[in-house]
Amino acid sequence: MMKLTLETLERWLWDSADLMRGHIDSSDFKNYIFGLLFLKRANDQFFEEAHAAVDEEDITLEEALEDEDYHQFFIPREAYWSELAKKTENIGQALDKAFAAIEEHNPQLEGVMTAVHFGDSEKLPDTLLQRLLQHFNKYSLANADLENPDILGNAYEYLIRMFADDAGKKGGEFYTPKEVVRLAVGLIKPEAGDSVYDPTCGSGGMLIESAHYIKERGGVVDGRYVNASLYGQEKNLGTWAIAKINMIVHGFIDADIRKGDTLAHPQHTANGELMTFDRVIANPPFSLKKWWAPAEVDVKTDEKGKEIAPRYNDAVTDEYGRFKYGIPPRGYGDLAFVQHMIAVLKQSGRMGVVLPHGILFRGGAEGRIRKGILEDDLVEGIVGLPEKLFYNTGIPAAIVVINKHKAENLKNKVIFIDASNEYKEGKNQNTLTQENIEKIIDAYDGLNDIDKFMRIVDMEKIRENDYNLNIARYIDTSEPEEIVDIETVLQEIAELEVKEKAIDEELGGYLKELGYVG
Repeated sequence: MMKLTLETLERWLWDSADLMRGHIDSSDFKNYIFGLLFLKRANDQFFEEAHAAVDEEDITLEEALEDEDYHQFFIPREAYWSELAKKTENIGQALDKAFAAIEEHNPQLEGVMTAVHFGDSEKLPDTLLQRLLQHFNKYSLANADLENPDILGNAYEYLIRMFADDAGKKGGEFYTPKEVVRLAVGLIKPEAGDSVYDPTCGSGGMLIESAHYIKERGGVVDGRYVNASLYGQEKNLGTWAIAKINMIVHGFIDADIRKGDTLAHPQHTANGELMTFDRVIANPPFSLKKWWAPAEVDVKTDEKGKEIAPRYNDAVTDEYGRFKYGIPPRGYGDLAFVQHMIAVLKQSGRMGVVLPHGILFRGGAEGRIRKGILEDDLVEGIVGLPEKLFYNTGIPAAIVVINKHKAENLKNKVIFIDASNEYKEGKNQNTLTQENIEKIIDAYDGLNDIDKFMRIVDMEKIRENDYNLNIARYIDTSEPEEIVDIETVLQEIAELEVKEKAIDEELGGYLKELGYVG
């Protein structure tokens, strides 16, 4: 039998979304599709492991199916795919029970499988669920039936990207374009043995790309396990569940992905203190409003019903001391995320964060925070990106690289790169090509000024500019104006006037011959 290829797998999985069109909002497709995909994969793998145990341990199939020691994930009988696929009524309720049973037997999946509910028969009628189960029944997802073990993770990434495309602006809430992720990872260069953390991890793409980067450079243990520890936190419950499954299908079962609001309730703590990491990477929500949840619990209104905005300088009190540089305004949470990331970065660590350009030059509280971070010599580089790269906004963004252990030749200096013209134009969205990514990283690593593209700027110059990091202040991309030689221009005008007179005389002669003038 032919093994399942990546191309076939991608097409088959995306076709499942088409079955749901017209029944539920397209932005919700992913939650149901990923749940069924995991259920099918877990079942096929479970039975594959059982048959392997029969061959190797001289036991019966029944014994192999009932012994949890033989399985990565234990599947109880009420969650057997073969039984669920036979059902013709109350299918949604049966699926919900199956997912709950899987969680009960697999503590590491707690909350993941039950993050979505299939039991709403108005939204998901039995006829639709029957068609979906039949569709997923078409292929086996056991390792032996896949072209190679990596294609399941690749197909999962493909689905996430396709769902982001389909969701439009909402897609930016759970997916950062892979090319931007690749660039950010290439700038912070995670290494074998590193701990990598993303405080707003979405579906987990930045963590997975960091692990791939380490793997490609030989950071592998026992020939297959990536020598890295992955940590993340995600506020949206459905997206958190997708991230957990994403880690599993990529083989990063030990990845520590927590749920909750990172700013108000950071989950990665030890002995009452924040854990620290070798590499920190994130694409936080741009300019998040009302970013400190505890201050928004009991917002008052005036006599006209207008909201009385809480004073964040008074309202934000952080037990972990993350906001040492200042409290950002209520309407812009960007530098709250940056300060959280700095607080959890090891003294030898590097971090990369995707941010809107506003944080480079806005004044007030943000200006004071920026000054403090710069004076502590934490900013290593700023890479200005092209516009229209992201799903949720057309505005250009920048990747800010923070390094707590800068090289001697970069101390009290900041690398600026204007990559605003480095892109391939698309109909709705621009993309970075591999050539664009390599050009940016090579320039960043090369540490040589490049006209109209890259410049290394001394901190003294930044102080002169009042800590404004607007890239245009440091890299002049304008074309030089052509110098006009007045004498030459006057000479050319005189010559044209002579030619014009000669043409007029010649034209007058023709008209006279034709009898049009006397």
